[in-house]
Amino acid sequence: MIELNEEQRRELSRPEPVVVDPLTRETYVLVRQEVYDRLKNLIEDDDARLMYPLLADIDPEDWEDGSSYESRP
Repeated sequence: MIELNEEQRRELSRPEPVVVDPLTRETYVLVRQEVYDRLKNLIEDDDARLMYPLLADIDPEDWEDGSSYESRP
């Protein structure tokens, strides 16, 4: 675990604290543990309704024909 220095603590007071890895130039957004836990629970939730926004972005031509998956008596 990393302990914050004063400069980092000041950055956390901003609305969306961002850090940059000086070696890779990758950017990270820091969130509080409670926010992370809520996001993690949303991602791990099996509720299919959470997938609707993602599915809306899929091109109809990429959809697989679901008729072969329908159960037949």
